[in-house]
Amino acid sequence: MLDINVQSLKRVDLISISGRVDSSTAPQLEQTLEDRMGEGRHSLVLEMSDVNYLSSAGLRTLVSALRACKKKGGDVRIANPSERVSEVMALAGLDSLFTMYDDVTMAVGSY
Repeated sequence: MLDINVQSLKRVDLISISGRVDSSTAPQLEQTLEDRMGEGRHSLVLEMSDVNYLSSAGLRTLVSALRACKKKGGDVRIANPSERVSEVMALAGLDSLFTMYDDVTMAVGSY
């Protein structure tokens, strides 16, 4: 199961994700991110402390959102990644692609 909570702040959207991001739930995350970008919100912080599983489908979703945001002058930053998320990002070589922060306040404040 996947739970997504979106908060629109002044300069950034904070998207809290919890549960499993796999081939069956990645489309739900992708739709949420596309909805935010469709509203012109291209500065995104993904809070991922409660993500206990991240599959290649989830990684593809994150990378495509990052590309889309960067095209519009924005970015996707990861806040408080769970140990599992950090491991998977490192194994996939994506930890250098995404800026990661230990807490939400730092991630939001980085914009």
